[in-house]
Amino acid sequence: MPTTDVIVIGAGHTGLAMSRRLTERSIDHVVVERGAVAQSWRTERWPGLRLLTPNWQTRLPGGGYDGDDPNGHLSAPEVADLLAGYARAIDAPVHDSTTVERVSAVDEGYQVDTDQGTWRASSVVVASGANSRPTIPACAEGLPGSIRQVTTRSYAGPDSLPDGGVLIVGAAATGTQLADELARSGRQVVLSVGEHVRLPRDYRGRDIFWWMDASGVLDERYDDVDDIVRARHVPSPQLVGSADRRTIDLASLRALGVELVGRLGAIRDGVALFSGGLANTVKLADLKAERLLDRLDAWAVVRGVNDDVDAPHRLDPTEVDASPRLMLDLQKRGITSVIWATGFTAEYSWLDVPVFDHKGRIRHEGGVITEPGLYLLGASLLRRRRSTYIDGAAADTAELAEHLSRYLDDHARAHVLL
Repeated sequence: MPTTDVIVIGAGHTGLAMSRRLTERSIDHVVVERGAVAQSWRTERWPGLRLLTPNWQTRLPGGGYDGDDPNGHLSAPEVADLLAGYARAIDAPVHDSTTVERVSAVDEGYQVDTDQGTWRASSVVVASGANSRPTIPACAEGLPGSIRQVTTRSYAGPDSLPDGGVLIVGAAATGTQLADELARSGRQVVLSVGEHVRLPRDYRGRDIFWWMDASGVLDERYDDVDDIVRARHVPSPQLVGSADRRTIDLASLRALGVELVGRLGAIRDGVALFSGGLANTVKLADLKAERLLDRLDAWAVVRGVNDDVDAPHRLDPTEVDASPRLMLDLQKRGITSVIWATGFTAEYSWLDVPVFDHKGRIRHEGGVITEPGLYLLGASLLRRRRSTYIDGAAADTAELAEHLSRYLDDHARAHVLL
């Protein structure tokens, strides 16, 4: 049975970044990947998807974006190519086409059973990603069989849907991008809106991510955030990476003819029932956006960059219908498709170690899992706000690799004493 110091599960950006950190410390390790490097970016993203973050922010330890369009936004195939090139550049010891079937604790660490054999290691890094399985609400069972259901993983563009109207459930980054794409293709679109984050694409002449990066917003640590569990489940901001740097939000969608309704509560006999709280939901999102922009303005004054950027400007308040629809007979309205833009759930059925809370989430402190020698990467707000994006992998892996290195030293000393 082969042995190594560390097994990294997953060859996405976080797994590869950790591999680089371990190599820097001369720690023996392997990276196991169920498909090929960055396979999910090639096979599990819709054609029009682009990163929310600008290219200059696609930074990885010892690599990252080095093209001639730093302010552009990579497409999914371009992200896959970048990561494949990065894996080659850092000479990551990737074992591809290797599916992990079980991780269990043994006397000297962990045993990792795969469809290609079994490994033993002192430590395991779980970097398989947080987007393993689309989240579909239970009310989906109430949809008539004649209405096609798709997730954002199976959506392949407007032409992949049957003719007719579309109900999109979820108004985070993905839901709003799809609503914009489908409305521009001539479809009638109804967008079910729950909690969301509204941000301008550009603010005072700079990308919003420039502001959050430079001002330190993205460096806020998980242990300084109130209600970290809730913060880790806040939807992604309503942004799109486009050449024309458009701001996509509920106001722009409404101008395209998209009908906005509240959060989907149930579907009964083919009738969708929506919450009546849409107005309050959008007001809260507007308020939070204003607070962030106030903070950025204050930072610009303190840091002396106020004169280097444009004058402040603010988004107009989001307007919604005075009495938004509470019920929608899907078939009578001509809705032939429902897109579930309701997020994803991590899938850890293969992790046979007692590290889960009552909701099936891995218990950890900034990526250090409660069982010694186990680590987590790739989760939202893992160690800081930038952890949610590719850019966060550099700092996260630097700190976790240091912790892991100390653990391996202590582990080795303990076994010598035994």
